[in-house]
Amino acid sequence: MKKTLILTSALVGVAGAPQAQEGQLNLLSWGGSYGNSHVEAYAKPFEAETGIRVTISDADNPATPLKAQVEAGNVTTDIASVEYADAVRLCDEGLLEEIDASVLVDAEDGTTPEDDFIDGAITECFIGTDVYSMVLAYNDDQFPDAKPSAPADFFDTENFPGKRSMRKGAKFNLEFALMADGVPADEVYDLLGTPEGVDRAFAKLEEIKPDVIWWEAGAQPPQLLADGEVSMAYAFNGRIFAAAQEDDLPFEIVWDGQIYEMEGWVIPQGAQNVEAAHEFIAFTTAPQHQARAAEFISYGPPRRSAAALVGNMEGTDIPMGPNLPTYAENMTNALASNLDFWVDHDGELNERFSAWLAQ
Repeated sequence: MKKTLILTSALVGVAGAPQAQEGQLNLLSWGGSYGNSHVEAYAKPFEAETGIRVTISDADNPATPLKAQVEAGNVTTDIASVEYADAVRLCDEGLLEEIDASVLVDAEDGTTPEDDFIDGAITECFIGTDVYSMVLAYNDDQFPDAKPSAPADFFDTENFPGKRSMRKGAKFNLEFALMADGVPADEVYDLLGTPEGVDRAFAKLEEIKPDVIWWEAGAQPPQLLADGEVSMAYAFNGRIFAAAQEDDLPFEIVWDGQIYEMEGWVIPQGAQNVEAAHEFIAFTTAPQHQARAAEFISYGPPRRSAAALVGNMEGTDIPMGPNLPTYAENMTNALASNLDFWVDHDGELNERFSAWLAQ
């Protein structure tokens, strides 16, 4: 399922500060189906148009090696794809370059980027590329009768038996646990901002702790579902959809209770090819290229003008629009990840999560 393209030589860490390479761009992505969307919708056409060679490497979470590179003074990455909360944190720590938003292109009808991008997609150090979500997904073969339909079903191992898979970390899981415990989506963060709310979320997770296989890489949940090791997974919607379509697997997505967030581009402090990175950002965030990326993996474009340009899933006659997190019917009971909350509380809640997991 992993499709990684190296358009030139692989990234190799060396002692001392890397040197700028004219006509070269080193990109750090996530691998798998998502990384493939960067290859096909962004890197290949960008290289064809500009002549700038793009080298892509992968990480389970690019924010981690990016931070290590900057702190070590050995920055081999020019541009990386990271989650919004990580971008804000890294920017606050002075580890990212400021991005010149004036390079962004207008929509075809003349709408400016500031008016075309959704709220929060353009910041000092971050430009949004996609809206993804964490969703409940299940293997339909394992539920011949009643089907899971809401977050509470994920925690109901009596009526919906089998192992579960969840991302190894506090983010998303605590919110999901509270919604499964009956907390309305619009009250989740108010409650999670209190000690009582955090305790309640962990108490809910405790109910299924022995039944959970924890994942760290986005490609793991669909594989666990396919292998029958779990019957349900809480996972990235795009990974589940891609696996279902590419491998003809009986996976179903429950949009009720989805938690959605953005990913986007950042430039690490000390990057050697900043000018090329800005050129790449301008190219890849144009509406037509964001729409094209959504045809490879079912993550919604953060530019409003791009939504109408999204066609069928690449190589199929399946309309991609209804399979995006931002599709109107999929947003009925959706929760927007509170990015400010996680910027403020990520460290302490992940520390508690790790301690809880080790008990």
